[in-house]
Amino acid sequence: MRTPGLLIFGMVFAPCGWVLDLTSTVAPDWREISQMPGVSTDAIMRQGIWDICLAYQTTSQQTCGQQDSSYFGQQIIPVAKGLMVASLLVTLFGIAVATAGVRCWRDRPNWIISGLGGILIFLSGVMTIIPIAWYTHIINSIPTVTSGTINVGYCIILGYIGGIMEILGGAAMVIGMCSCCGGWNRGERSSRGTANKRRMSAVITRYCTLRIVGCTYSWCITQTCYSNTATSLPMHM
Repeated sequence: MRTPGLLIFGMVFAPCGWVLDLTSTVAPDWREISQMPGVSTDAIMRQGIWDICLAYQTTSQQTCGQQDSSYFGQQIIPVAKGLMVASLLVTLFGIAVATAGVRCWRDRPNWIISGLGGILIFLSGVMTIIPIAWYTHIINSIPTVTSGTINVGYCIILGYIGGIMEILGGAAMVIGMCSCCGGWNRGERSSRGTANKRRMSAVITRYCTLRIVGCTYSWCITQTCYSNTATSLPMHM
């Protein structure tokens, strides 16, 4: 039996979401501040949850390690750190559990174990979306030492995409825990249909073979009787 589509979907989306979440966690670009007073016009302040970098667009030069106690002192920063790191760890654990349940090296997967892994992956996606959405909601009100035009950083976008991919991948595995529509959601219906077709084809082949043999035998008997009759007719005349 081939690996069901739900499990393939989950096992592809979960690692991809984890990579995006990891990039969103470590990269210092949750928020960008441009057009800052007293600074070059091509300078951009990139703020993350671990570090702050000052980048220049014309020279591609970037200086990290900028200090901003008012920014890092906000409640959202430690909460985002904890949830993002926890999400990464839970995703890895969920993928490990799901791998043991998928069992690509065997004929049939263990849907209960893979479903438990899917629940962990689903929860990790929710743990990613919570700080990302909270930060986006208050992005303009987070204080900082400088002022300027505030824009959303690419880490927010990657975090949203990664969290959604984990939620979808985990949900797909959870759906497989219960057999619905005659096993259609697990891919069992198609395999059963194929087996039934093979059995029906074997029965039809056997029936046709028997019919051909029977007709041939009957034809042979008929021809023999006809030959005997034709031979005996002149003897009676």
